[in-house]
Amino acid sequence: MGSEIIVLPVIFGTVFGIYYLYISARNRERLALIEKGADANIFYSKNRRITPVWKVITLNLALLCIGIGLGIFLANLFIYSLNMKEDVAYPGTIFLMAGVGLLVGFFITKNLDKAA
Repeated sequence: MGSEIIVLPVIFGTVFGIYYLYISARNRERLALIEKGADANIFYSKNRRITPVWKVITLNLALLCIGIGLGIFLANLFIYSLNMKEDVAYPGTIFLMAGVGLLVGFFITKNLDKAA
């Protein structure tokens, strides 16, 4: 009964912990490079062009939604044409096609980084 109250702080604590570890690890890495005498400009290099994050997120989200839609459609086909059980067809094809969509998104993103 009281577990609903604990879930939200645990989620926020996890997000804060991941962010804190990211910032502290980045800081330690930069301090180690400064101690060795490396130039700090490697963190702000203008030569390397990368794809903006919003394009990658939008592309992957779109392909994920397309994969889920295809998974539902294929599951419906499997149920009515092959007489599969709904308990197996829907989750299996939805997760399979969502994974395929994310994999396609990964390869397209890799090609976007090469082209940019």
